[in-house]
Amino acid sequence: MTKKIVVLLIEDNRTNLLLMRKLVEHAGAFEVVCFTDPLEAAAKLDAVPFDMAIVDHQMPGMSGIELIGRIRTEPGNADKPVVMVTADRDTELRLAALRAGAVDFLAKPIDPVEFSARIANLGRLCEAQRQLANRAEWLRSEVEAATAELRRREEEIIYRLTLAAGYKDEDTAAHTVRMARMCGELARELGLSAEACRDIEMAAPMHDIGKVGIRDEVLQKRGRLDDLEMNHMREHARIGSDILHGSECDLLRLAATIAMTHHERWDGTGYPNQLGGTDIPLAGRIAAVADVFDALISDRPYKQAWTREKAIAYIAEQAGRQFDPTCVVAFLAIISRETSTERKIELVA
Repeated sequence: MTKKIVVLLIEDNRTNLLLMRKLVEHAGAFEVVCFTDPLEAAAKLDAVPFDMAIVDHQMPGMSGIELIGRIRTEPGNADKPVVMVTADRDTELRLAALRAGAVDFLAKPIDPVEFSARIANLGRLCEAQRQLANRAEWLRSEVEAATAELRRREEEIIYRLTLAAGYKDEDTAAHTVRMARMCGELARELGLSAEACRDIEMAAPMHDIGKVGIRDEVLQKRGRLDDLEMNHMREHARIGSDILHGSECDLLRLAATIAMTHHERWDGTGYPNQLGGTDIPLAGRIAAVADVFDALISDRPYKQAWTREKAIAYIAEQAGRQFDPTCVVAFLAIISRETSTERKIELVA
């Protein structure tokens, strides 16, 4: 069943109001909402849904032109047909009404035949607008569904590539999950948008994907690496970027950036490109803090895990040297909240 078109009718003369109401209702599938007081109508505009409005010009308290202007300022009313009813044929007045947002005029005294014909035409216009709006909503929902599906597939690609990297190095597999979670927390603490935070958290697990190109004897060596082995290990940043570079997928492009830059240092002495300061993409600066912190508190073939306190102190000491100071401030804020929560849990226990 077609939804009725709601007509907002504002006329201070009750006789004229009754006549126009009867004519509107007789014209077809219309529902009428009436006001005799323009001030009351203006006050209730946001609470009265309507499809078109018929407004008298000369009313006490507020003129029709002023009321039309008020109607147009309400969200969602920009394209709704608004007709002004007036006995005045002054050109300047009509221009003022058009500037305020009127789309048509009806002359007083009301001619029932003309009035009915105009209302029927405007009703068809409202119905066409409604159909366009419904189609636009359908298209929007279809685009959203397609975008969501594309995003799901992109996330699956990231997930499966991360799994592939984990088969070669179990330490890397566990590390990526924790590191990515910290990247998301840092991004949120820095005030990035919800979408940007989610993207960074999704892309961060790929930061060490380049280790698939590192020789096993180097990747799994017990003890410190010599200079040649260290140089080979450092190639994982460029290898990771090469694997991910050039994709049309936004997430993979972001992952390529993180892979390439998460070992750059704020002071410009990192690798592979010796970038410094804000020349390092923010995602890389975030990943650097999260990556080093988790690596420090984790057992590795070449070292034992540091205590959490020692690792936190190291991150703080390296602000302005290895790490972006702003990222370090965000990191310390997160750690402070976590510590406070842990203490509260201990007290309750």
